[in-house]
Formats: sequence, structure tokens, C-alpha cells
Amino acid sequence: MPGDAPRRLQPLRRERLYESLAAHISDFIEAQGLVGGDRLPSERQLAAELGVSRATLSRALAALETKGRIEVRHGVGALVREADAPGGAEGSGGRAGGDGWGRRVAESPVSEVVVAREAVLAGLARAAASNPDSSLRVAMLAPDGRARDFEHTWRCVRRLSAAPLLADLDDVLAEHAPAPAVDADPGLRHRLDVVADAIVAGDAATAATACQGLLGGPAD
Repeated sequence: MPGDAPRRLQPLRRERLYESLAAHISDFIEAQGLVGGDRLPSERQLAAELGVSRATLSRALAALETKGRIEVRHGVGALVREADAPGGAEGSGGRAGGDGWGRRVAESPVSEVVVAREAVLAGLARAAASNPDSSLRVAMLAPDGRARDFEHTWRCVRRLSAAPLLADLDDVLAEHAPAPAVDADPGLRHRLDVVADAIVAGDAATAATACQGLLGGPAD
């Protein structure tokens, strides 16, 4: 109507720089396979590499700390925090670790649990090799000069697999069929390399097959 004040469009909200920076740092944590306790580069180094001011970087780190992704400690720097799992393995049955399943695993022969866990690991490896993001597979599992170990390798495999049910099953089975120490099994590091190389190459069949015998079970 003529007497009404003209309506104005609300300005379009643009993502603030520190928010996109926080998301970028979170993606970096995933791509590098960083885990709880790992330390990010110093603020000075991050600001220089990302081309942002220290003030903007500090806001991004504060946002990540609020979300529980990192923990900033005075004199230490920014440490990665593990994402909270949705419930514990000793839940009321909502996860794979419910009382009935957990009891059945505990009462089964260790040899049978080993075979079951290797089958689950094969499923995770197959799913990880099928991840369509080849650059992420390379970033997380390609050789980086460090000696490969089971815990770090499999943490990366699980993230690439995006298969939470299989990961829950692995948690339960791992309590009764843990991976042997690399020092105690000289061939384990090589077998882990085979699994990782197959996942990086996107070879799902080889990645799954390489899990046979990974825990000391019968291999082909």
C-alpha cells in the first residue's frame, strides 16, 4: 500500500572466513589420519601456510575446540581429540556390543573369534578401497616414511570405509582377538602394507583377501 514502508531484502549470509577455515582444518585432520593426542602444527606455521591472520586462525581453532574436535593447551598447542562414539560397547543392545552378542563372543573359542574378526576386517578393507575419493585414500594410507603399525593403519581404514556397523563389530571382536604386536610378528608390517597399498589403488578384492591371516589365523 502507498503508506507502507518499502520492504527490503535481508542480506544473504555469507560463511565467515574463520568458519570455512575451521572446516578446512577439520578436513586436514581427517585426510592426515590424525588421532587423539596428535598435535597440529603451531599457530604461526598454520597461519603462514593457510595465508590467514593469527586472529582469524585463533577464532577457527576456538570454534573447533567448542565442537570438541581439538583441545588447545597453553605451552603445548592444539591437540586432536577423538570424536565421541555414539554410545559404548557395553550398551543395552543398541550397538553390536549388546549383552547377548558380547557374551556369545566371550564364550566362543579364540580361534573362531579370530576368523570372525578377520572377516570383519576384510569387509572394512573392501569398503575403504571402494571409497570414491582417491586423494583421501592416498592421503590416509600411502607410505609417508613412518613404520606402519596396526592401530594407526586400521583407524584410517575404518574412517575410509564409512561402515559404522562393521566398526562396532570389530570393537567387540577386538577385545577377544587383539592384533599381534608388530615386534612380535615380523610379517605383520608387510601384510599391513599389502592391505594399505590395495586400498590406495582402489583394489577392493585384494584388500579384502590380504586380511586373511592378518591376526594369525589361517592364510591362503
